[in-house]
Amino acid sequence: VQLQASGGGLVQTGASLRLSCAASGGIFNDYAVGWFRQAPGREREFVAAISRSGRRPYSTDSVKGRFTISRDRNKVYLQMTGLKPEDTAAYYCAADGGARWDEVYIKESSYNYWGQGTLVTVSS
Repeated sequence: VQLQASGGGLVQTGASLRLSCAASGGIFNDYAVGWFRQAPGREREFVAAISRSGRRPYSTDSVKGRFTISRDRNKVYLQMTGLKPEDTAAYYCAADGGARWDEVYIKESSYNYWGQGTLVTVSS
């Protein structure tokens, strides 16, 4: 499966963005999906993930209450509100082809398909 992330941009502190991850070459519901981000000079980190069923969204503590992950038949979304300068990063979506129906995965090693990054820049 090929993943395409989109929706990044340059925004001011407090603004909102919605990132999308689209898949081609496979049935998207067969995959658990995660969002990761990598800021300049830092390691890539987990942001949020959602199960194949869509019933198990999970996000890291630093974005809880601000970011929401969701999915429909064709895409996975990361709704980001209350953006802060520290959210500035390249955001990547990833898919796990061996996922169980209601499980979420937070480790990079769980994911075997990755999209290109979409850049989010939050100015102060």
